[in-house]
Amino acid sequence: SDREFEVLHLIANGCKNREIAITLGIKERTVRFHVENILFKLQVKNRAQAACCAVKMSESPIDGNVFGGTGV
Repeated sequence: SDREFEVLHLIANGCKNREIAITLGIKERTVRFHVENILFKLQVKNRAQAACCAVKMSESPIDGNVFGGTGV
């Protein structure tokens, strides 16, 4: 979802769940839900691996605009 991409972008920038919740104006519990979905969808075990996937997606010529063109 679009929200998951926002959360993934913030994870890739080193934000913790609390920081993500404040930035997006959502509850920390909701952030945890999104993080779990992201890990499942990317088939990774942790946030660091998810962040690596985010960087790869932002560098890909096919998905280069995945984060609205801002990069990671």
